[in-house]
Amino acid sequence: MSFADLHRPGDPFVLPNAWDVGSARALAAEFPAIGITSLGVAAASGLRDATGDARPAILELARRLAAADLGRPLSHDLEDGFSDDPGRVAETVLGLGAAGVNLEDATGGVLVDPRTHARKIRAVKDCCPGVFVNARTDVFWLGGADLAAAIGRLEQYLDAGADGVFVPGRLATSTIEALVRAVPAPLNVLASPDHTRAELAGCGVARISTGSLLYRSALTRAVAAAVAVRDGGRIPDAMSYNDVQRLAPPAG
Repeated sequence: MSFADLHRPGDPFVLPNAWDVGSARALAAEFPAIGITSLGVAAASGLRDATGDARPAILELARRLAAADLGRPLSHDLEDGFSDDPGRVAETVLGLGAAGVNLEDATGGVLVDPRTHARKIRAVKDCCPGVFVNARTDVFWLGGADLAAAIGRLEQYLDAGADGVFVPGRLATSTIEALVRAVPAPLNVLASPDHTRAELAGCGVARISTGSLLYRSALTRAVAAAVAVRDGGRIPDAMSYNDVQRLAPPAG
């Protein structure tokens, strides 16, 4: 099954987001495709997300993942594409060899002109027609609540050739249902304590991304384990040393 075929409205697949080769290998044992969290990659390198600063780290991880040959489609989070030049964005995507990419319509916490974002999407689809472009709007992610504005942006991105749409943020059920009705493309939302997979399926969602959740959870558990050792608490269960060793192929 291709990466695009995994997107079935009403039967959403969960796309877990890795931040390095080890986490990607571990997740590949359980899931049919792997996404990459830009926050996780940026934070692991001591950088801020959504600023373009993590571009070298994100592209280096893409190279390492391609070499690792996980046997799973990969979808990379490229922030805003790391450039205002649509041609350069397309060249970046071409060099990834990925099944999919996320491109977001905000830079440094500010929404960009949707026509600018649409030109990037068009350039990527013209250059890499087989790559699944997940067009993300940050209307809700940045604290807005204008459903019509979000839909208007997504319509422009679909006209530019986007294959799916991504609306992160804490969305009400009514908002998700309205997006599914209004936008004729697979809808991707973030995993949230507000909605189960079954509830999102009932809304017509096609993809549920974990985003930075797994990286943040790993940090939380790491600190908790260290505190437990210090304070005499119960050390949490973890993968064994040998299990982690087996995530890497034998040398040579």
